[in-house]
Amino acid sequence: MEHASIVVLAKGLTMAIGGFFPALAIGRLVSKAMESIGRNPESAGKLFVPMLLGAAFAEAIAIYALVVVFTLK
Repeated sequence: MEHASIVVLAKGLTMAIGGFFPALAIGRLVSKAMESIGRNPESAGKLFVPMLLGAAFAEAIAIYALVVVFTLK
């Protein structure tokens, strides 16, 4: 395999893995928050900000994967 092929493969795998797991985490986080709000509607105000922070931190991991792809040569 040539060096260019290996780099393209590494970039593809980095984006696939770096995008899949944060998306899975955000989906589970929002699902559990909505389930909790459904069971106890008064908790919506207390859950909204931590849910958004958790989603932002999980999304940051996907952005780190994108940065890694841009730094691979």
